[in-house]
Amino acid sequence: GVDGRGGAPGAGDPAEPAAPGSGAVSGRFLARATLLSAALSMAGAVLGLGRDQALAHFFGAGAETDAFLVAWTVPEMASTLLIEDGMAFVLVPAFSAALARRAYGAVSPDPVRALVAASLPRLCLALAGTAAVLVAGAPLLVSVLAPGLPDPSLAVACTRLTATCVLSFGLAGYCSAALRAQGDYVVPGAIYVAYNVAIIATMLVLAARWGVRAAALGVALGGCLMAVVQAPSLWRRLARRPDRPASAPGGGPAPDRALAFGLICAVLLFALCRQSQVLIERYFASGLPAGAISHLNYAQKVAQLPMSLAMMVCVVTFPVVARALAEGDTLRARDRVERDLVLMACLVLSGAAVVFAAAPQITQLLFQRGAFTAEDTAATAAVMRVYALGLLGHTLVGALVRSYFSTGRTTWYPLGAMGAGALATVVLGGWAVEPWGAPGIAAANAAGITLTALLLLHGLGPRSVPVRVRRVVAELARPVAAAVGAAAAGLLCASLSDSPAAAVAASCAGAGTAFVLLARLLDVAGVRVLLSTVTHSVRSSLSRKPRHGR
Repeated sequence: GVDGRGGAPGAGDPAEPAAPGSGAVSGRFLARATLLSAALSMAGAVLGLGRDQALAHFFGAGAETDAFLVAWTVPEMASTLLIEDGMAFVLVPAFSAALARRAYGAVSPDPVRALVAASLPRLCLALAGTAAVLVAGAPLLVSVLAPGLPDPSLAVACTRLTATCVLSFGLAGYCSAALRAQGDYVVPGAIYVAYNVAIIATMLVLAARWGVRAAALGVALGGCLMAVVQAPSLWRRLARRPDRPASAPGGGPAPDRALAFGLICAVLLFALCRQSQVLIERYFASGLPAGAISHLNYAQKVAQLPMSLAMMVCVVTFPVVARALAEGDTLRARDRVERDLVLMACLVLSGAAVVFAAAPQITQLLFQRGAFTAEDTAATAAVMRVYALGLLGHTLVGALVRSYFSTGRTTWYPLGAMGAGALATVVLGGWAVEPWGAPGIAAANAAGITLTALLLLHGLGPRSVPVRVRRVVAELARPVAAAVGAAAAGLLCASLSDSPAAAVAASCAGAGTAFVLLARLLDVAGVRVLLSTVTHSVRSSLSRKPRHGR
């Protein structure tokens, strides 16, 4: 683990945060929180694969699945806006500042409770109104999202069910941001487990009777469950009596800032622009033969698994960075962000190497059964390999944008960078869709998000977290080189077996081993020092004489 100041934890590090109101967080606490969040995220991702497998088994990759996936656009956008990005970017810094004021100032009125009272009722009203508008305007929404659908009525029916997620996802995202800002990662990490369980269960019970509408109903029920499972934990924390104020360290807590309308607009517009890449893909794919939207969806869900795992690092440390900035400790925030970027790059690139190397075998193993044919496997695998090329860009965008919004100040630069990337996706997608079909659309996505990542990295400076850009770029080049070699090793290993399961296992072993060896050779993220320290500790433990009672 690494402590909140960016250094390695020492012998005196506490096992938990120094105090509930303190910004000092131990390395061991962050390591445990990251591992726990990663485990819950992987559980949700595995269930997400089960959800996609059930969808593929019951409905294949045809017109019915395409109709559902158009309706799926609403919860996808709501998830980005209200859970993963938008809501978190606004509320985690706001709650972090409120907690800092509670710790180092008066506790009457309590800043955390005052923030909830000022923001939650208005948010519920706005979200409920938006959901009602989407339900009423579902026919128009479907005609805009996928004008090439031959029969939009099924997509309209599914959209009216999934539109309810605007309210439920908003409440779930609010609870997640408030809990994570206070150091609670367990319940927020479990929400996608509950969500996917609800979708799978609804499909199993109602698929024969309702068709693909059962999946849409499962989405609606799952969204409600995401909010319900978190509400008791947040209520208990809000009902708890605040701790006594402490003396302010360093620069002290940031001054009281209400949730600025400009900040909310900047965050939501950025998240909308980021999610527009999915809209662009489905717009172009709706004019291709039936199944193209489904191939893009299945490929994206599998390819993004390494990214989901890597993003758990900054999900855990984002409140730490926001709290450090709220207390005026920019050096601690800078070191944390720099280390996170390199660590996340290593995680996502090692996974991307496996995805690229074994895409056909992974797709066959996961989906080729029921209505999902061998032709669907080949088409999905081709798209998956292209998506793997953009995974680093997606991960860096998710991490870097937190550096801009963690200060709690309004900034429009991320929106400009994302707009440039979206424009590149539109131009390249329009040019590539006719000759290359779905893989061309995926390539445009990868190019657009990579451009956004480069612009966000270039724009870091005093107004956000003062990351040393040249140093980060030099560090990122090493895991990229290691990933290229790992992908080649994975391809070779995957070709040695005709069994999909054996090929995937061999590819994981070969690519993983190659990545570790190359990372050591290139000294990625100081891995040589880390390995030598671990080796020395193991040798010392083995050679140490046992203690005997006196």
